[in-house]
Amino acid sequence: MAVVTLNKINKVYANGFHAIHDLDLEIADTEFLVLVGPSGCGKSTALRMIAGLEDISGGEMKIGDRVVNDVHPKDRDIAMVFQNYALYPHMTVRDNIGFSLKLAKVAKAEIKTRVEEAAQILELTEQLDKKPGQLSGGQRQRVAMGRAIVRKPSAFLMDEPLSNLDAKLRVQMRAEIARLQRDLSVTTVYVTHDQVEAMTMGDRVAVLKDGYLQQVDTPQNLYDRPANVFVAAFIGSPSMNLYEAELDKDGLTLGSHTLEVPDSLYESRSGLAAYKGKKVIVGVRPEDLEDVALADADSTERISAPVTLTEALGSEIIVHFELDATPVDAGDPDAVEEVGEASAVGRFDPRSRVKMGDNIDIAVNVANLHFFDSESHLAIWD
Repeated sequence: MAVVTLNKINKVYANGFHAIHDLDLEIADTEFLVLVGPSGCGKSTALRMIAGLEDISGGEMKIGDRVVNDVHPKDRDIAMVFQNYALYPHMTVRDNIGFSLKLAKVAKAEIKTRVEEAAQILELTEQLDKKPGQLSGGQRQRVAMGRAIVRKPSAFLMDEPLSNLDAKLRVQMRAEIARLQRDLSVTTVYVTHDQVEAMTMGDRVAVLKDGYLQQVDTPQNLYDRPANVFVAAFIGSPSMNLYEAELDKDGLTLGSHTLEVPDSLYESRSGLAAYKGKKVIVGVRPEDLEDVALADADSTERISAPVTLTEALGSEIIVHFELDATPVDAGDPDAVEEVGEASAVGRFDPRSRVKMGDNIDIAVNVANLHFFDSESHLAIWD
């Protein structure tokens, strides 16, 4: 097992494209760290640099106590699981799992023992004499995992290993991978673009955007205390609603609506007092919006808006409505619509009778609002 350390890591390609900027990360021994972000953010590039499949342009990479910047991939004591499984179609499951051990000239008896142990862990014992073409997608992914397990590496690296599976199987496999990682206690770096996958699997999650690390923290802390507008919008589904607003003597002005800001909010966010009389960005998660008819009696703050769409999901209703406030585009922090109504999303109790076209009253849980500086887009906390 090993600590994986990235110290001021940079990646600049020959054409001048700067893919990774001063990436600082320390993945603890036995930790499951997830790298997440939109397409092109640099997460797979970072993983490939840990693996040695991409050259490092600057900074220092360590696995354990050893600097590995110039160490060949096969000598880094890591095992990588790819998106496309990378299995040999002409080999049996047994031979696929044990192939790396055969190349390393491990004794046949030891290979047999390790392969059978891995197959038992992954429930592949009945499939050992089959070829990949006879297996389901989930079974093939287990074979790829087995090939990594038998090597007993210092670290696992996984590059979107579940993206080729259907939705139901993805849920099943992410639970299996998380369980397997805990059982084996191997340091693991896992790349995904799916924030739900990241939140449910990682001990910590590192959020990247345009090659820059935005925040690294536990899943719950990312959700509760996002560092900036991008993280706030990226973590959570449906995404956080973000608007331009102003704190004034009457409270929070949001379009044509004014919400009272209680003293408790200023106490829990001590930095907010300095923004009285100024513009801010306010964020409200869909779960903090509710049909007034079903809201807690203490939820006295409300807004009115026309409903444009409802999505009944059984356990909840996702309600889309038009709010006359100026939205903030979290994907491009400088892009703010000048005028016009903003689409908003609420997560309502399934007992709500709201229908498309209704003009409804919506209760706002003001205590859970998020605030961001309108220029830096950093969260306002302390």
